Amino acid sequence: MTRISVKVDGTTYQDEVEPRLLLIHYLRDRLGLTGTPIGCDTSNCGACTVDLDGESVKSCSVLAVQTDGGEVTTVQGLAHNGELTGLQRAFHERHALQCGYCTPGMIMAARDLLRENPHPTSDEVRHALEGNLCRCTGYQNIVRAVLSAAEASEQGVRA
Repeated sequence: MTRISVKVDGTTYQDEVEPRLLLIHYLRDRLGLTGTPIGCDTSNCGACTVDLDGESVKSCSVLAVQTDGGEVTTVQGLAHNGELTGLQRAFHERHALQCGYCTPGMIMAARDLLRENPHPTSDEVRHALEGNLCRCTGYQNIVRAVLSAAEASEQGVRA
């Protein structure tokens, strides 16, 4: 067992974990944060995307021990006092989901894009989301939602 200290969604946790424990299983099974789904277990689909120290990562390809001393934000940690972020609202308002399984990963990857490029083009959004698969939609509404959130943040709405 290895001792880790990691801040997840604003709360610091100190735990003993097996060195082989994946971050996705730590989040879901140890911390009960089930908003991040297990998609493929091979890092191909992006459903399990979270923010680790300011970067989007697929939590099925990161070991929990690699987060020691770090900070993780899941899709559950985005809303403040129950108020959705502009990006989350845009996904809802633009109908950017069907089954919703990919949505947490899409939102986290889009959040990373908007942090780096607050005014992306449609092509830039598509490129940024390439590592996230959706089996239900044609991605049109997802791209529209990201562009809508970018536009709203230009107008002072928190993305």
